[in-house]
Amino acid sequence: MENRVKVVRKQAGRTQQQLADDVGVTRQTIILIEKGTYNPSLQLCIALCVALNQTLDDLFWVEKE
Repeated sequence: MENRVKVVRKQAGRTQQQLADDVGVTRQTIILIEKGTYNPSLQLCIALCVALNQTLDDLFWVEKE
């Protein structure tokens, strides 16, 4: 799964720690999501969308092979 979490977070002027606090995870989890090495649950994806004021389609997608 691909995502734009890092880009959108930076555009919003927020740190990884601020975003982590808003969605109830650790900063390390945000780092892994941004790197694409951790696929968050649907619940966490939705929380990130709310925190970053984005739609699910705008923030996350699956590359078709």
